[in-house]
Formats: sequence, C-alpha cells, structure tokens
Amino acid sequence: MTATTRPIEEAAFDLAPISMWIEDFSGVRALFDQWRAEGVTDIRAFLEADLSRVAACSRSIKVLRVNARTLALYEARDLAHLTENLERVFRDDMLQSHVNELSQLWAGEQTFSSLAVNYTLGGRRLDIQLRGAVLPGSEQSLDRILLTCEDVTAREEARRLERASRRYAEGIFEYSPTSLWVEDFSQIRQLLENLRARGIVDLRVFTDVHPEFVRQCMGEIRVIDVNQATLDMFCAPDKRTLLSHLRDIFRDSMEPHFREQLIELWNHHYYHSREVVNYALDGSERAVIMHFAVLPGHEHDWSLVQVALTDITARKKAEAYLAYLGKHDVLTGVNNRAFYIDELNRLERQGVRPVSIVMLDLNGLKGVNDALGHDAGDQLLRRLGEVLKEAAAETNHPARIGGDEFAVVMPRSSEAMAQAMVDTIKRLLTVNNRFHFMAPLSVSIGHATSQPNETMEATIKRADRHMYEEKRKFYAEADRRGAQASRTAS
Repeated sequence: MTATTRPIEEAAFDLAPISMWIEDFSGVRALFDQWRAEGVTDIRAFLEADLSRVAACSRSIKVLRVNARTLALYEARDLAHLTENLERVFRDDMLQSHVNELSQLWAGEQTFSSLAVNYTLGGRRLDIQLRGAVLPGSEQSLDRILLTCEDVTAREEARRLERASRRYAEGIFEYSPTSLWVEDFSQIRQLLENLRARGIVDLRVFTDVHPEFVRQCMGEIRVIDVNQATLDMFCAPDKRTLLSHLRDIFRDSMEPHFREQLIELWNHHYYHSREVVNYALDGSERAVIMHFAVLPGHEHDWSLVQVALTDITARKKAEAYLAYLGKHDVLTGVNNRAFYIDELNRLERQGVRPVSIVMLDLNGLKGVNDALGHDAGDQLLRRLGEVLKEAAAETNHPARIGGDEFAVVMPRSSEAMAQAMVDTIKRLLTVNNRFHFMAPLSVSIGHATSQPNETMEATIKRADRHMYEEKRKFYAEADRRGAQASRTAS
C-alpha cells in the first residue's frame, strides 16, 4: 500500500456512514486453542452450557479503532470513553447472540454475521446487524477483524410489534369463547361473478330454477382454521376430525340459510347475521346465530372471511319450554285454558265450521282430595290427561280448562265424529280403570256440534249443558246407591 492511499483509506474509515470497528480477536484464538486441546468439538453447545465462557471471550477482545459513526451511535466522547465502558455496551442478551459469531469463527469462517443487542453508554437498547471480516494476513491469529454495526432497531421493533400483534390476534382467536371460523370464499365469488358475466341479475330467481348452484357453492367453501370453542361446540376431538366431517355439521335446513347468505353477498352485503341450525358430531342439534364478515382488505376476492357462531341452543330450548308452558297444563300435559280460549277465538274469527266440542268433568275429585290428599287427586287428573291425549287425533285439541274440567275442541268435525270421540274416551277410560281398579276414573261427558249460524259460545253452552245433565245423573245414582246401602246395613 502506498503512502498516498493510506490517508484516503483512513479517511474512508472515519467518515463511513455506518459504525465500523477494528478489533483484535487473538485472545479469542488462544481460548479456542485451549478448548480444542481439552477436547471440545461442539463449540455452540459448549458455550451455551455456560455463558461465562462467552463472557471470557468477550473480555479477551481488544478494540483497536472505531470511527466517528461508532462514537455517535454509542454516545461515547472518544475511543477511551467507549473502551473503558464496554461492559455497559456488551451485556445481557448480547452474550447469547455472541455465540453465533464465535461459532462461525471456530468453524474457520473468514466472514460472519448475526443479529445482536448492544446498549449505548446512555443505556438505550440497540438492535444491531453485525457483520465481521478477518482482514488479510490475520487469518491464523485473528488479530485484526473489521466489524460493521448497522442500527436496525426500528426494523426489529417493527418486527417485534408485528409478532406481538400476531400473537395477540391468535390469542383472541384461539381462546375466544365464541366459535370462530376463518374461511376462503374466493371460489364462491368467482362462481357468482361468472353468473354476472352471463347476464344473470337476480340470484334469487336463478337459484329458484337452479337449486343445485347453492349446493355447488357450499362445496367450494374452504375452511382455513377454527378455534378451540368450535371444537368444543361441535364435540370434535381435533381440527382434522372436525374438518373431515363438515357435511355432518352443515346439513338439512342449512341449504336454504346458505342460499340467503349467497344472496346477501350477491348484493354486496359483506356483513350479516342470521339464525341457523347446525349439528354436532354426536348428532345433537345446535341452534346458533351466525355472524358472517368478509374481513377488511379482502372485499375484492373474499379470500378471508370470518364466521362467528354464537350457541343459542339453551336459549331456544328455554324459549320453547316457556312457549310450551304458556299453552299447556303442566300437571296433565294437555293444552291449558289460554290455548283453549285462543283456539275458540281463532275458529270463530276464521269461520271454521262445523266444530264439535266435547266437555268433560272428573267426578268425585273433591272427595278424593279430602279423603286421600291432593296427590291422589292429581294422579286422577294425570290419568284423564293421558286418556284424552291418546283419544285426540292430531287435528283435535284436548285442554284442561278448570280444576276438574276438560274439553276437546274438534275443528271441522261432524256430530258423528264427536260421538265417536266420546265412545273412544269411554273405551279408554275402561281400559285405564282395569289397571287402577282401586281408584277408578269417573267422568261426566257432554258434546255438541255447531249448527248453521251458531256461535262458538252457544255450541259450548250446549255441550256444557249435556255434560252437567250426565253429572246430575251420576250424583243422583250415587245418592241412590248410598241410600240403598244404608237401608241394607240397618
């Protein structure tokens, strides 16, 4: 090297816009020779087993020279200020990254690189892209190595934020108590666009004529991921099992719901909700509210959509039970008085004729309650309810309308059909009493069939009157038998 080129090179080193160091690694070479002599072959495992060995290597390195950019980056006044405080620069997680550089040198590499963490003398953390090269003539002694340190703190901080954001999103997804699905609808979008290209303008009309198109679209859904709440909801042991049984989950009434979903998408409604019914892998039904959303940034291809399913099965069952209670008598299982009144009003309002009414009254209930208790009386009422449910066809409506009063409403039923109902009830009462001969059911029955221009109220009164005629006969006969028994006893 000529005398004229040396000042130029030195100036280039000092004025370089990147931090540059010239260091003496001969002390590291001496440690390497010692460890080789001791039989060390896997330097990485050796150093990671005891990071004090890494620290010993770091202390053996001598800083020969740094440039102005280095002093500025590390907040040092001069070389002496920097070298006197190297323990503040190279510390903590620096030791772990230093293992990478030492491993490369141990392997005989003449250049090496790694991501490292340093600290300024003011305590600020720096992410460093470190690159090193053994200078010519120092290949054996390692007494002159050029290192460059590029400050990549901003880049690495952005990566850390991105990783943290991704872990946050993944955590919310995986541990959400709501069933979440990430799906790809891009093929469905393509199918819909093909229809538009063919001149189709009304998807509802098109799917009325071609229902197979809905099934084709269902087959093009690609499930990307599901969370743990989804596996729990659908009784799946793992994602593979769930995804291989999607046809068992989305079946029966799901097709018309999916058709409506397609129509929403056709009309560019990318966020919508509806109630649907799915099925768990054990066959049980799941009533859910499905919230569908094309995720932001994917409106152009629908390649990423989220489906959230809120399980409302318990709520639906509770609503159904409340609806049942609102129309049924809990004790007997037949319809209650509210249903009876609503049904009569409906028949009157719609002008349904003929209508037959069968009125029934349980004989002797008060006496049973007084003598044997209300549990025994309730048992009689339950048995009568069972008889009426068995006697009534699907189009007839048995109801408990009072304490011991019952009725059977028979829309569009003639006088002969009402008489047949009475005969069936009496036959079933006889059969029931054979199994309960110690507590026989006794029922007074009356019936009537609507006449032309007769109101429902008038028909009911006639049926009621016939029932009370039977009841009077029952008690008159009971009184007669009682008097006869008294005379016989005396």
